[in-house]
Amino acid sequence: MRNAPHHNVSDIPRGNWLDRYAPAGTRPFARLMRLDRPIGTWLLLLPGWWALTITAQSGTWPNLLWVALFGIGAILMRGAGCVINDFFDRNLDARVTRTSDRPLASGAVSVRAALALLTALLALSFAILVQFNIFAIAIGTLSLVLIVPYPLMKRITWWPQAWLGLTFNWGALLGWAVVRAELDPAAFVLYAAGFFWTLGYDTIYAHQDKEDDALVGIKSTARLLGSKSRPSVAGFYIVTIALLVATGWMTALTWPYWAGLTLAAAHLAWQTITIEFDDAKDCLAKFKSNRDFGLIVFASAIAGRLIA
Repeated sequence: MRNAPHHNVSDIPRGNWLDRYAPAGTRPFARLMRLDRPIGTWLLLLPGWWALTITAQSGTWPNLLWVALFGIGAILMRGAGCVINDFFDRNLDARVTRTSDRPLASGAVSVRAALALLTALLALSFAILVQFNIFAIAIGTLSLVLIVPYPLMKRITWWPQAWLGLTFNWGALLGWAVVRAELDPAAFVLYAAGFFWTLGYDTIYAHQDKEDDALVGIKSTARLLGSKSRPSVAGFYIVTIALLVATGWMTALTWPYWAGLTLAAAHLAWQTITIEFDDAKDCLAKFKSNRDFGLIVFASAIAGRLIA
């Protein structure tokens, strides 16, 4: 995901909690990690929470310590991903007005300092990962194969959103591995559900950038699909719901899950029908609303496990 644009306007929010409360010296690093824009952390976190819940024993809550560790890990790994992204994009960002004041592009954070931050974030993430079983540690470590090259995908393929889908939903496999110490077919069905969900929401997101992307040669599904974006997003979301249905059936979730999934499907339908693809603000709002979709699925899975 790239950051929300508007022509000739910085994409860094100002006057928020970061400017009010964070020490001045920490702000460039916090902005580099996107701590002031938590939507990416939510979208990275939620598939992992789904898995922790769906794999819990019938009649029980998900392990709350694991839920908390996944939350901290998502903040750290999303921050690490943003550092990697901005490291690769620093020269490109410097050429675009709205991204020229990003910490690496503007020089507010040096390359050496950014790499030191990245090392610290990865070390802390690994410290969390080793709290789990050996199989889960291996699954979590494999995610780096996807995270590191992601920033390059928008230069070489029209489907960088697909690579993001593979990356951002890895938590579904990790959560499954944490609880079960194995990956059964339902784990991959859940992972696929997240993959198609990401194709939908990040295509919406990319429509904010399509004009700037065309100028600098960045590829995306928004540019590729163009006027076919609405039916394409609808298709991605239909497959998402179908795969979540399959996951619930394969794991014997009870009726509250199905009730909640109906509400979640209605939310995706609302996005698809009402999105204004040429309105950057509406695209950003619809994109951010996917946190609510993810939380609906999470709550539905909890209820579907607790109520026999």
